[in-house]
Amino acid sequence: MTDQPRRPGGSHRGSGNHGGGRGRQGGGGRRHSAQRPSERSRTTDPQRLAAYTVMRAVAEGAYANLELPRVLREKRIGGRDAAFATELVYGAIRLQGFYDRVIADAAGRPLSRIDANVLDTLRLGAHQLLGMRVPAHAAADETVGLARKVNGVGAAGFVNAVMRRISERSREEWLAAVVPPTAAPSEQLAVGYSHPEWVVKALRAALLGHGASSPETVDTDLAALLAADNDPPRVTLVARPGLADVDELVSAGAERSVLSRVGATLPAGDPGGLRAVREGRAAVQDEGSQLLALALAAVEVEAEGRERWLDLCAGPGGKAGLLAGLALQAGADLTANEVSPHRTDLVRQTLRAAVAEAPSHGSTIEVRTGDGRTAGEDEPGRYHRVLVDAPCTGLGALRRRPEARWRRTPADLADLGRLQRELLASAIDATAPGGVIAYATCSPHLAETRFVVGDVTKRRDDVELLDARPLLVDAAGEPLTGLGDGPTAQLWPHLHGTDGMFLALLRKRA
Repeated sequence: MTDQPRRPGGSHRGSGNHGGGRGRQGGGGRRHSAQRPSERSRTTDPQRLAAYTVMRAVAEGAYANLELPRVLREKRIGGRDAAFATELVYGAIRLQGFYDRVIADAAGRPLSRIDANVLDTLRLGAHQLLGMRVPAHAAADETVGLARKVNGVGAAGFVNAVMRRISERSREEWLAAVVPPTAAPSEQLAVGYSHPEWVVKALRAALLGHGASSPETVDTDLAALLAADNDPPRVTLVARPGLADVDELVSAGAERSVLSRVGATLPAGDPGGLRAVREGRAAVQDEGSQLLALALAAVEVEAEGRERWLDLCAGPGGKAGLLAGLALQAGADLTANEVSPHRTDLVRQTLRAAVAEAPSHGSTIEVRTGDGRTAGEDEPGRYHRVLVDAPCTGLGALRRRPEARWRRTPADLADLGRLQRELLASAIDATAPGGVIAYATCSPHLAETRFVVGDVTKRRDDVELLDARPLLVDAAGEPLTGLGDGPTAQLWPHLHGTDGMFLALLRKRA
């Protein structure tokens, strides 16, 4: 192997032992159970069962960040047990690529010959052995108990044998075993940091293309970025202007953000326990998303009378919620448009507090269902500020959406790229002369960012690119660094601690 960090993408540690059982010393200095599966508990604890339930839902298309809170509420799991279940789910999904190689080797068979539900049980077990502070005997016993309950007695024996094999080596020893010595650097990074190899290559190109790295620094920067993707993100909150303020969140136990003037971080606890969050006056939102909405609201525009704002792709409503608060403060009207009726309902729920407050500010906030690609034709030149938060691969949010790295493929880029170009062109048509369009993605992939903006603008003479970087400022009003060589701006998890948000600002020519 070349001189790369030999780690499967960060050490994620759970709290407590979470499971007991008598054990004996096994190979490689690890402890595992001497009991046969028939002698072990026939059940498992609620937190591991909750983790398995979420894993199976994700396998069927659900999103972990939405499914896990629901399951924890249903099973009434809180405190340290909820934290353990959360780490178990997110860690097993994030490091799935590495764990799958380990499991295949330990099982002596390809993954295609392991039932999908048993494979999820083994992924949870592998993470306890190789990525958490769970004693080996407890990890093995509890994983076998889980297999008994959800996979059946026959599967429990197989799980027991595989877990014993995994426990015989440390994480570093397994990494050396499952990566061929002749593997290319991109494959070593892909396995070591548990990303698909195409994503590793795309992120390397993005670091260079956005000016975040030089040829001399890109390999070090890429390893730091991949490691950041595997670090659990902080819980960040937004106080929606006109509805709440940061002081209220701080008094409820949050800490003031240093990045966003409307942001805060929650060191511990359930965000839903905060009154402002329950009432829709505040919400969980990445600081990068906050900075983009604040930048759009700060650009000078030429408007006669009341400004009209448009969020073209508003679902599920995070940025629309912040824009609505900013619109109330500015005395502007906001239209939140979403193509999916289900997601429109989510936007309407998110904006309920702002909609109720709007009449007292003399503003109008409208939530509607519509195809953003036709907005320019239906409402030409109507809006003064337009946000295009375009559908994308989500490669900038892999910390929060761990399953995205395994669901997306390079083939997705063609359809997404076509849609992104159509949405941006429509937004330009819907913008009044002197108005501004913000094109944003939660992905640094060049095919979704600079290439889209470049392709659209070179075909038009009615827009100009603005330098977005001076408008991305921290809570003290100081411009952020590390945003690239402009005029577009790219945020990075390893540099800014945010999701990998891209921003281009375009002004409609008079």
